[in-house]
Amino acid sequence: MKNLVLLKNIILAFFISNLLLSCSDEQKIINNIPLVPNATTVGSGFFEFINNDKKLNIYYHIPQNAAKNASIVMVFHGAGRNAKDYRNAIIEKANAYNFIVIAPEFSETNYPGGDGYNLGNVFIDGDNPSLNTINPENEWAFSVVENLFNFTKNEIGNTSKTYHIIGHSAGAQFAQRLIMFKPDNAYNKVIISAGGWYTVPNFTIDFPYGFEKSPLENINLTNLFSKSVFIQVGELDNNSNDSSLRRNQFTDAQGTNRFQRAYHFYNKSKDLAALNSIPYQWKIQTNKGLGHDFRAALEKAADIIFK
Repeated sequence: MKNLVLLKNIILAFFISNLLLSCSDEQKIINNIPLVPNATTVGSGFFEFINNDKKLNIYYHIPQNAAKNASIVMVFHGAGRNAKDYRNAIIEKANAYNFIVIAPEFSETNYPGGDGYNLGNVFIDGDNPSLNTINPENEWAFSVVENLFNFTKNEIGNTSKTYHIIGHSAGAQFAQRLIMFKPDNAYNKVIISAGGWYTVPNFTIDFPYGFEKSPLENINLTNLFSKSVFIQVGELDNNSNDSSLRRNQFTDAQGTNRFQRAYHFYNKSKDLAALNSIPYQWKIQTNKGLGHDFRAALEKAADIIFK
């Protein structure tokens, strides 16, 4: 009798094990199980990506009718580290324009504070930089992006040679510094949306507010200003008392709210390009009637890229 019960338990365990192994990709997505997408994957899900021994959750959406050469859009979250919410906010646009969304989540654990995320983990202490305290480049948060792009497109069989970027709020800070520290990455259009403050192209102001005391002292301005950069900010994103807004003598020199700082960043960059007789390709857009809401901002950003 005992042997019979044991045999039944073994058969049951075998059946359950095979049932779990045979779950479709769609079922795994529905059950919120990590799943690396492949050439047949559609819909929304997430997978775990290891970069330089640090784990990131990567939230994605692949439209039903996405072609092999569908555009890939990297979406960078704000200080809330809520990549899933950012992915969800742009799904409707992804389906409408048939682009693939990849939204990496830079956790507070692995990329702590503004140093770890907003400033790309370039320095041990980004607010007090020195050429002796630069982290190895493979440890930079910026170094995740190209590795993630290449991994994802290979897994899903995508043939795109470039990707687009949308970064909002803290993600805008990440995006704007990414194009400065990683000028040779394969990005195409870059949307810098409502950053709290900026690393302004200026060789006499110390990093992180300018280029001095950082590798950006050697930046190629012609390359930088030739990129397809679009700065956007809400018309009503003008709260100077926002508790999440950095306020000091350096940031206040850029303005006292996000709206003012976006235009300061754009205009100072334009002035430097003109001073050096460099063509200036960057553009700026005010979103009428909008504040700092990331959902509306992501929709506007998608329209900038694909309309």
